[in-house]
Amino acid sequence: MQEVMNAPGDAARAAGCPVSAAVSAHAADPLDEIAHAIGPGPFAQLFLFLSPQADAEALAARAATLFPGTPVCGCSTAGEVTGAGYDEGQIVAFALPRRGFDVETLVIEGLDRLDTRALIADLLRARQSLGRRAFSRRHESAVLLVDGLSGQEDALVAALAGGLGPLPVVGGSAGDGKDFRRTRIIAQGRVLENAAVLTLLRSDCRVRPFSLDHLRPTEARMVVTRAEPHSRIVRRINDEPAAAEYARLLGLRPDQLSTYVFAAHPVLVRAGGRHHVRAIQHADPDGTLTFFAAIDEGLVLTLAEPQDIAAHLERELGALSAEAAPSAILGFDCIFRRIEAEGRQRGREVSEILARHRVTGFSTYGEQIGALHVNQTLTGLAFFPPEEPR
Repeated sequence: MQEVMNAPGDAARAAGCPVSAAVSAHAADPLDEIAHAIGPGPFAQLFLFLSPQADAEALAARAATLFPGTPVCGCSTAGEVTGAGYDEGQIVAFALPRRGFDVETLVIEGLDRLDTRALIADLLRARQSLGRRAFSRRHESAVLLVDGLSGQEDALVAALAGGLGPLPVVGGSAGDGKDFRRTRIIAQGRVLENAAVLTLLRSDCRVRPFSLDHLRPTEARMVVTRAEPHSRIVRRINDEPAAAEYARLLGLRPDQLSTYVFAAHPVLVRAGGRHHVRAIQHADPDGTLTFFAAIDEGLVLTLAEPQDIAAHLERELGALSAEAAPSAILGFDCIFRRIEAEGRQRGREVSEILARHRVTGFSTYGEQIGALHVNQTLTGLAFFPPEEPR
């Protein structure tokens, strides 16, 4: 068993701060080991991030009996982030003690047929219920886990924004390793697809949302001239076949395009006064490009230039500790960041930085911050011990 305790563990637990653990997906009874590692609780919420090697159905059923009275939700991953940094083949638990948290969970099914009005009504009822139960807890936030192959993240976060307003919300899109075949959401003892689960939090712990990337815009721009927005497919760029034109701008042939090339050379769109990544999932045999996020005709894309991923990560995570060190960080790290780091021989260094700053979470197929679905970021919540009463 690999135990990942937030330092200092006893003090964090006593203050009601999150605690975490990770065990092998191949353990005889991984949830029993997790229960032993995180302690008796009680817990307001338990997040589980599962390697694709794990038996999600069996774990969902086991969790319902092993943690009675505790809401359990989670998802499959494209890799895990544990006390060892980047990891594989693990089940990661991130638990919110009842001493420091109250939660309300909203399961959202049928993402391809969202009823926005009904969703906002359900969301407002959930927020009101949580507010009545936990009015004395000062800090609010929300965590969203969503099917990473649904293609509906953009529509979902836009719909949720109508009921969340300025409430800080972060999230991650469930993964399936590097296979891109099947992603799963766990909620209420069930395993779901084409679904999402939103957890509303009120806490005594101070919470700071963040989203960071190490990419800068270049002068190289292109225009999407033919696309299928519903499927995130771009057929033509600058009125040329999309894959060929993207490759030409990089000085490559179309047959040289690869997952690493897409990770190392993403494109950016400008929105809300800043650039956001639009990561390319793959090139298709017909010369089209499939993206991880919303794309449309007329959109101006800018080629990105990466900074040093390790140095940037150290600097940004260090800034979170400028006044006080977080007791825990829940992180959603895009799979393409891991692919790029490994491709540039910086994987071990990035992994060590994540471990040193106590980041726990998983590698995603996309991230959510506020009303935006983004790619190639590390997005999450930093939790700080409650302030001492004056």
